[in-house]
Amino acid sequence: MEENKKMVVSPKSIFLCLFLSLSIVAPEAEARAFFVFGDSLVDNGNNNYLATTARADSYPYGIDSASHRASGRFSNGLNMPDLISEKIGSEPTLPYLSPQLNGEKLLVGANFASAGVGILNDTGFQFINIIRITEQLAYFRQYQQRVAALIGEEQTRDLVNKALVLITLGGNDFVNNYFLVPFSARSRQYALPDYVVFIILEYRKILAHLYELGARRVLVTGTGPLGCVPAELAMHSRNGECATELQRAVNLFNPQLVQLLQALNTEIGSDVFISANAFAMHLDFVTDPQAYGFVTSKVACCGQGAYNGIGLCTPASNLCPNRKLYAFWDPFHPSETANRLIVDKFMTGSTEYMHPMNLSTIIALDSAT
Repeated sequence: MEENKKMVVSPKSIFLCLFLSLSIVAPEAEARAFFVFGDSLVDNGNNNYLATTARADSYPYGIDSASHRASGRFSNGLNMPDLISEKIGSEPTLPYLSPQLNGEKLLVGANFASAGVGILNDTGFQFINIIRITEQLAYFRQYQQRVAALIGEEQTRDLVNKALVLITLGGNDFVNNYFLVPFSARSRQYALPDYVVFIILEYRKILAHLYELGARRVLVTGTGPLGCVPAELAMHSRNGECATELQRAVNLFNPQLVQLLQALNTEIGSDVFISANAFAMHLDFVTDPQAYGFVTSKVACCGQGAYNGIGLCTPASNLCPNRKLYAFWDPFHPSETANRLIVDKFMTGSTEYMHPMNLSTIIALDSAT
């Protein structure tokens, strides 16, 4: 097979050759810095250092991690950033607020994410003390100043330009803002289609600022099927059907986000922003869990009430004995097994999942330049 690849010489096949050889290239790829921004789907412990109710710092969170202890990840084990770090040959990034993030460890990158945040600064207000996305970007600037003191400004700029960036926002702007309560402030202010236009415009400012701060390879996830998570089934479903209004919101938001990323790339003249279709990635195992080895995609492993979707995952919750059989770990978040399926799509998914290219292709292209 390797000989066949070397025989492909037509210009149209160069890109394909790069793509096909990734199973060899990717594991050997030179480690690059990795930066993470966003919400609880990607927070790996920043909220542990804050006085907030949005925390995952107690059992049974982390039950399947190497330490079997809660680390602040909203997972039974590893989350998306951990698994992406594995794929790019890097150590897991530390939370930016961790006192251990200093010296050489700064060069690995940093995770700035904070559970509860959204595109809008008023999203997640009920959690009191969280790191709003504007603050996350301010910390990113501060991070660069700290690294510049170690290795100089020019090398810092190079490290940031060559880094991989992941940003995950949007879900909380619906779940913990617009639809948080009936007749919420935002739902009285905007009809749903207008609200989506508003948050897309705000997201444009965030992504433009990220580019100004030096990010040149940014994976941007859309929102998953929010109406299908156990928490929403518990509140809105009678027979296990997904919540209609939340699904409508997602179906309005995701296409406009893709259009935004394409427009930004056109303005920049380069494929800086990569769209990750989280909706399709999740929907695969939500609609056909058995095909992916799950017994259910409706009931959370850890929780209580209908679908184990009521309240928080706590030591008093119902806890499934085999987390690998559940698509959802708690009422909102995928299990580690589901996260692995999602990150596999990041790596090798078709343009249905990753547009204009997947992460393996990015690694191959960047290592060739």
